[in-house]
Amino acid sequence: MAENRGFFGNLLGKLTGATDADNAAAAAEAAPTAVQTQEKPKGGFFERLKQGLSKTSESLLGGIDRLLLGKKEIDADTLEELEEILISADIGVTTTVELVRSLEKRLDRNELQDGDALRRALKEDIHARIAPYAIPLNPDTAAPFVIMVIGVNGVGKTTTIGKLAARYTQSGKRVLVAAGDTFRAAASEQLAIWTERCGVDLVRHKEGADPSAVIFDACKAALARKSDILIIDTAGRLHTKVNLMEELKKIYRITGREIPGAPHETLLVLDAATGQNAISQAKLFREVASVSGLALTKLDGSAKGGVVVAVCNELKIPLRFIGIGESVEDLRDFEPREFVDALFQ
Repeated sequence: MAENRGFFGNLLGKLTGATDADNAAAAAEAAPTAVQTQEKPKGGFFERLKQGLSKTSESLLGGIDRLLLGKKEIDADTLEELEEILISADIGVTTTVELVRSLEKRLDRNELQDGDALRRALKEDIHARIAPYAIPLNPDTAAPFVIMVIGVNGVGKTTTIGKLAARYTQSGKRVLVAAGDTFRAAASEQLAIWTERCGVDLVRHKEGADPSAVIFDACKAALARKSDILIIDTAGRLHTKVNLMEELKKIYRITGREIPGAPHETLLVLDAATGQNAISQAKLFREVASVSGLALTKLDGSAKGGVVVAVCNELKIPLRFIGIGESVEDLRDFEPREFVDALFQ
């Protein structure tokens, strides 16, 4: 078993489908950048959230403004046209239909007198659909608290693990990271950079090793060192659902045997920039794993921020974290009111 200390930077990038040689080269190029990207972000988080959601906001509110231009009253035709705008903002067909049906009821009650009333009602209805799933992760319920992180390559899984390690270390927790993705070239090297920066132990084996052996050693190490939190990385490029299921079953079995009740959180990382494809990925992983929480990355710069609404409303799984940038500070607990306010600015 090899061990490293370290704080792992933002190296992941779009590696899905790349060859091992490509991945190794990408990691080598990205490593210096990862070390240098820990500058303190400018502006408060809400300002950065507004900036990150600006493209989605422009698409949504710009479309609504154009829809309402010259209209003296809201009618059924207005709401029908609104459906297209909501779908184009990646809120999704299912959630869009529900939102429009709710607005139709308000229209029947004569509550939508003008455009301002429509915007307020839409904002309220969106908030009502996401608020129940804003449940922060509480790692104080077990020691060590085991977080198994899953997701396909390229979604920001490795970076999310690094940010979580930094976040919990800064709050005084003793954190251990397990490099369970032994299939992808340079995956453990990426983790090593992050863990080295924040002084977190990393348990890893050679590339191509049995992931279960890494997890076993990590569990033993977490107990021996009295770690507060163990974060487990997992492979994101297993070729079939059967392989994925069997690999996750082994990890569940080993962690549960070595640390009763583990994993305490199975955190699925999704890329907001993929829009509705994130929903499809989540449904697949939910079939093979007991997904207990979500992290939605790369909200910054995407025009698909509306997927946050669809993720909450359709999956009905707690959305633990959202990511709006490369810095550690840009991975935050999901705050629905803050999100909706930023979206409707």
